[in-house]
Amino acid sequence: MINARIVGTGSYAPKKVVTNQDLEKLLDTSDEWITERTGIKQRHIADKNEATSDLAFEAAQRALKAANLSAQELDMIIVATTTPDMYMPNCGCILQNKLGAKNAAAFDIYAACSGFIYGLSIASSYIKSDTCKTILLVGAEILSRVTDWEDRTTCVLFGDGAGAVVLQRQTGKQVRRGVLSTHLRSDGALGNLLSLPGGGSLHPASHDTIAKRMHFIKMKGNETFKAAVRALEEVAQEALDYNKLKHEDLDFLIPHQANLRIIQAMAQRLKMPMEKVVLTLPKYGNTSAASIPMALDEAVWDGRIKDNHLLLLEAFGGGLTWGSALVRW
Repeated sequence: MINARIVGTGSYAPKKVVTNQDLEKLLDTSDEWITERTGIKQRHIADKNEATSDLAFEAAQRALKAANLSAQELDMIIVATTTPDMYMPNCGCILQNKLGAKNAAAFDIYAACSGFIYGLSIASSYIKSDTCKTILLVGAEILSRVTDWEDRTTCVLFGDGAGAVVLQRQTGKQVRRGVLSTHLRSDGALGNLLSLPGGGSLHPASHDTIAKRMHFIKMKGNETFKAAVRALEEVAQEALDYNKLKHEDLDFLIPHQANLRIIQAMAQRLKMPMEKVVLTLPKYGNTSAASIPMALDEAVWDGRIKDNHLLLLEAFGGGLTWGSALVRW
């Protein structure tokens, strides 16, 4: 038997920090309003000269170092992002070049905030099929470039950052550890709840799309919240049922860091105290596909996550897409 195990983690956040107090000077908002509704206190914002691949590069290097591997040992690079440097070449190929990973295939996946879970499913499948031995999976975003800083309901939510993991083939007794299962779902009928309408083939960039601010994230907050809680509860339970486990078997919940109310609702449904939830939302905001690997990396390096811990990862995002994964550390 073969399994895919995470053998290294890394993350990176840009140096610039924008606090809620900073936003008070720009918008009709307040720290109290933002904190009460989202749980966010600050977010990191990329420098104008930084691209998504730059953030991905920093996180990837740290993950490779933690795994004690070189970039030349990678068979594949997967980048989950909604904010690539450009449409072509893809961010994965740009990252492959920066790392010098000459032996790796490279591509992007575009599943918004669920991107890391989707990528984890793809990576583990390649490894379990014995097609690849070592894969780098990165979630990286510069959401500040697609955030409407005149819309106080959305601009307070998002931040920039990157998180990375290295997955490697495990055999023998080690197959009991690693990615136990992944569970992916989508509902395109609800895609209008969270979208970025401008810039694609349907609405290519024009004076009109720019004037209508179509190149920024659009979100129907209340409807998205309801859909997220319902969908995440179902897919989390699916992961537990599939592995014949119960919520009390879980050591940590590592959720997508979108909104504190959603995270608290999920912890309550899983009967998990917040002490067992990895929470980085207050200092990073919503970093989309980067949020789970960034949270995972923090919990690994501060010593909370230990050998044999059972982790439930879950995410919900534009598409709509959502998914869960069970990982035995």
